[in-house]
Amino acid sequence: MIVCGDDGLAHRLAAELRGVYAEQVTLVVPPSGRRVRQPVVGRARAASAALLDRVVNAAVNRTGTSGEPASNEQVVEAPEITEAVLTEVGADRAAALALVYDDDETNIRAALTARRLNPRIRLVLRLYNRRLGQHIEELLDQTAAVASGDGQGASLDASTTVLSDADTAAPALAATALVGTSKVVQTEGLVLRAVERQPPRPGEVADPGLCTLALLSATSNDPAGADGSEGSGEHGPHLLPDETAVAAATGRGTVVLEQVSYSGPSLPAGRGGVPPFASLFSRRLRWSLAGLVACVLALAVGLMIVTGEDPLYATYVTLLDLFGINDPAFHESTARQVLQLLSGLVGLLLLPVLLAAVLEALGTFRSASALRKPPRGLGGHVVLLGLGKIGTRVLTRLRELHIPVVCVESDPDARGMATARRLRVPVVLGDVTQEGVLEAAKIHRAHALLALTSADTTNLEASLYARSVRPDLRVVLRLYDDDFATAVYRTLRAAHPFALTRSRSVSHLAAPAFAGAMMGRQILGAIPVERRVLLFAEVDVAGHPQLEGRTVGEAFRAGAWRVLALNTSPPGRRRSEGASGEEDSAPASGLVWDLPPTYVLGAGDRVVLAATRRGLAELLGRRRRDRAGA
Repeated sequence: MIVCGDDGLAHRLAAELRGVYAEQVTLVVPPSGRRVRQPVVGRARAASAALLDRVVNAAVNRTGTSGEPASNEQVVEAPEITEAVLTEVGADRAAALALVYDDDETNIRAALTARRLNPRIRLVLRLYNRRLGQHIEELLDQTAAVASGDGQGASLDASTTVLSDADTAAPALAATALVGTSKVVQTEGLVLRAVERQPPRPGEVADPGLCTLALLSATSNDPAGADGSEGSGEHGPHLLPDETAVAAATGRGTVVLEQVSYSGPSLPAGRGGVPPFASLFSRRLRWSLAGLVACVLALAVGLMIVTGEDPLYATYVTLLDLFGINDPAFHESTARQVLQLLSGLVGLLLLPVLLAAVLEALGTFRSASALRKPPRGLGGHVVLLGLGKIGTRVLTRLRELHIPVVCVESDPDARGMATARRLRVPVVLGDVTQEGVLEAAKIHRAHALLALTSADTTNLEASLYARSVRPDLRVVLRLYDDDFATAVYRTLRAAHPFALTRSRSVSHLAAPAFAGAMMGRQILGAIPVERRVLLFAEVDVAGHPQLEGRTVGEAFRAGAWRVLALNTSPPGRRRSEGASGEEDSAPASGLVWDLPPTYVLGAGDRVVLAATRRGLAELLGRRRRDRAGA
């Protein structure tokens, strides 16, 4: 296995392949002086740089004091990925290659070179542009098929998988920020919805949902407890428990599968920048227009009473008087003359109001493409810090859920500014570490804070300040180092035991999906369960003795994997998602849920299952050993 990258995801992915799948890994990284550091801002610059240097050094020198790489890992330094470098690290004979550089062009160029060197290699690419990634995936698979000689590639075990760490982590980050909103995995139109439930009270029976995915840690009520850590033993979270374990786990919360459904097309991206009619005019102007209309109606009614004319004619004459185009009422009654004078007066008042309406409408249209400011009465919203790759994806996810959002960004040319304008989301420009910036985002009335900038200490500083303003604020931090994320989580839980705090490492959330793709499995997504990860994958039953020929009940392995659904649709008719979130016209078909325990899994079946990382590794390892023996 070869992993090429320039940030924390590459090191986390290499550790995942070594620790979970026991694979021999070659890690290709830039020279020490040229490694890409996460950008930092404000007063957190020095601390963040020191932290990131420590993380990179710890990842490369994994064995502590010896300073040598792990025995099953080879570290190669290369300024760029060329054909010579790929040949040196053995890409021509490797089983899989992951290209997880932060630059899409670098990954694409290296993938084309690797496919030419080895048509049978399994490629996993990290690309932010999803539409381009779909085309690149099809191109590289077609190249492998042509190289096989039969044009179909049936004899090859090669595949190309394009993933985005932003897309993998965004659902978990967005869901964590919402009260009562379940954790969601969404891909190819499929939605898996899970929810954390508190332990039942004495005499109550917990609703198991469709199935119980996990038991939460026994120390979840202890702020200083090692919630979900790998070393917490029997007190830590228990993934995929059996019915006996669920019944015996009194006083522990659960994560259950509450709903499984298909998602429709994503929400339309506005109406071409045209604001709604109500937002064209201010509230004061609308009240002024309403008052003038009421005056006109009153004058028309008065004229109808005085002259005895029908309502339409009375309204018409009133409008003529209003605009000063009617003849003077010299020989009319006194009441008629008074009404004409009042109509003229109302007409004088109408002119400035109409002029103000025109100017406000023009100003609204002119500012439709500009950044919006948070409305005065806004409350119950989510404050999102950072509009980089991760922040942009999370912003899109929140707006699809109709959640009000206010963004804070220091760079006016950030990647997600165009998305914020298109979605008409208020944005506050400024450094979040400076006074007054979070106040401008209405943090004192916010529902949750999502700190997703690329600097760990900036996220931490903003979260601590927000806690001082709102001690009960729901806070979610994106942190670069997973160990640092664990330490921050435990400390904030101890300091604020009654407030919900979550710290998430994007590389920790994304690495299992990338590792599973390298092992030849389609990972639909991952759901974090405290400090552990539960994977959802689509697996062909053929070649897996643990599944093939067994019933659904017999195939269930507590703590390892559980069959959730059967996919009966042809592989070529699976739905795909483009860059804009729009899905093709293939039917949603195919997925059968609530399989009876007696259903026998055949060799031609494809199943959707939930699995732990080690459980999925065991499935893959058995199949690979069987192939090697054959």
